[in-house]
Amino acid sequence: MQTVRQLDLLREAIATWRAAGERVALVPTMGALHDGHMALVEAAKRAGGRVVVSIFVNPKQFGPNEDLAKYPRKELADSRMLAAAGVDLLWMPPAEVMYPEGFATNISVRGVSDVLDGAHRPGHFDGVATVVTKLFNQVHPDIALFGEKDWQQLAVIRRMVVDLDLDIEIQGVLTQREDDGLALSSRNVYLVPEDRARAVALPRALGIAERAIAKGGDPEAALAQAREMLTAAGFEIDYVTLADAETLGDPVEGQPMRLLAAARIGGTRLIDNIPVNTNEYG
Repeated sequence: MQTVRQLDLLREAIATWRAAGERVALVPTMGALHDGHMALVEAAKRAGGRVVVSIFVNPKQFGPNEDLAKYPRKELADSRMLAAAGVDLLWMPPAEVMYPEGFATNISVRGVSDVLDGAHRPGHFDGVATVVTKLFNQVHPDIALFGEKDWQQLAVIRRMVVDLDLDIEIQGVLTQREDDGLALSSRNVYLVPEDRARAVALPRALGIAERAIAKGGDPEAALAQAREMLTAAGFEIDYVTLADAETLGDPVEGQPMRLLAAARIGGTRLIDNIPVNTNEYG
């Protein structure tokens, strides 16, 4: 596996592959890799061609009171995991390469960025859209893969790709979970054992609400029950909501829906989401 930190060397590698007619798949990450990231790598390998994984802890998607300074960084362990998985190239640019002096451009995707995490973390999705656009321009992938755990991020990127006429296939990969259902996340390492045990209330509350809604129950009652469960478990809730799966606006009859939640336990903010499978009960 090549490890590249400078843009000219990245472009040389990509140009060599392109000259040979090879496809390129990109998996963007912020490192601190776990099985969820590796599921993205495996999906990228199945897509065929060369696999590029990027690791860049993007300062533009962290707010002033968020965890940029303490965000887990495990470059050596991450590199070993990726090499063992058969990744072709690790793109790991320093901040001055990604955002050189004088950098002044911002990508903003209105609408889908404004609600949920966008409302609770102002500017977050501008940072996501900006860095992903840069990664797309640097790597020129045929396909890019993102985890469904960050559903709103995935929706923002899909909207951006359509709006900017980017010739890139965006593939979502199913959320990877622990045996008890908790979604894998790099931030799970912040959880002390007591909070980790209580954190399972998040996927359980969403599952109970999903089953109630899918069976034709009142969505507001189901959401209220989910919020009560989370509060009882010790969570401080940012949101628990039912939304249109594509726009993240109000649900539209006959269109796919998504249950999404964000809440804090012991100071750690967790997010999760699941589809509403109304067809199971139709």
